[in-house]
Amino acid sequence: MIRLKDIAERAGVSIMTVSKALRDEPDVSGLTRTRVRLLAQEMGYVPDSMAQGLRNRKTNLLGLLIPSLANPIFARLVLAIQERAFELGYDVLLGYTLHNSDREETCIRRFLSRRVDGLFLSPVYRMEAESRVYQELLARKTPTVLLGHTAAFCSHFVNVATDDLAAGYALTQHLLQLGHRRIAFLAGPPATPWSRERFEGYRRALRQAGLDVDERLVFQAGRTMEDGAKAAVQLINEGNDATAIMAINDLVAAGCAEVLMNQNLRIPEDVSLTGFGNSMLSEHFRIPLTTINQPKHRLGAAAMDIMIQLLRGSRPESKRLAAQLVVRASSGTPPATSIAERLKKLKI
Repeated sequence: MIRLKDIAERAGVSIMTVSKALRDEPDVSGLTRTRVRLLAQEMGYVPDSMAQGLRNRKTNLLGLLIPSLANPIFARLVLAIQERAFELGYDVLLGYTLHNSDREETCIRRFLSRRVDGLFLSPVYRMEAESRVYQELLARKTPTVLLGHTAAFCSHFVNVATDDLAAGYALTQHLLQLGHRRIAFLAGPPATPWSRERFEGYRRALRQAGLDVDERLVFQAGRTMEDGAKAAVQLINEGNDATAIMAINDLVAAGCAEVLMNQNLRIPEDVSLTGFGNSMLSEHFRIPLTTINQPKHRLGAAAMDIMIQLLRGSRPESKRLAAQLVVRASSGTPPATSIAERLKKLKI
């Protein structure tokens, strides 16, 4: 391994001069800095980032913790953060919570043991008002940006998030304008703020149209295709009279669609279906899904901008970005008969 001492001997200068030249300090002449840098490059010198971190109390490492990359929403967000971090000279350590709070705590502590300069966290939401590891981050004053909505246990941190309430409202309004009045809602995990906001948007749009939420049209789904399939089976078994279904995300919508189509129900002729997220799945599904386009790349870029401000010692504001309705083939005008009536006819 090439050391500063080796470069100093070749250059005929002191170790201190080599160190200052590589750090671009002003008390070394431009000619000497250039000569030392070229020589270091020629000899294959690689700076010891750990040693540098001990000197300046910075590691140029950032921790990024998300549920998993199996959720397509996070792929572009992660890419945006990594691109911007690379431009600024930071490396990003990536970890996965798998929606498990114990694993989340372990990952955060591992990041802290690596002395990261800051953390990006997609929280594992829970019903409790406090979380020990989040309280520790607050006490440590670790620069932290939440990727998603805040909840009681993490309310003191700055965050970036989609305006899910407005998006849920827009999606429901789209179905109402098509003529639907019996709209089923496949909800996400109860503890998640994004699920509650999307449901609130649904409720507000219905109320504005003079309709109340019918609890018989609300089903607890989850976040996966399997969850969507289970919710669709429950909806069918209960003889539901919905003419449209709003799924909490694209994966749940796709799982629901598979069950509906296996029952020979046509989308959107027999029932309209919408997703949320505008993942590649929604665009390339058998029936392209009407959905909400979340600004995934812009969320990642906004998160990195906020992190830079935190690292500089300022207190930036949280950011909430607007989402856009994307209308595709899965939504249409209401059928003359409900799902239950259509299934009865198919069985005759």
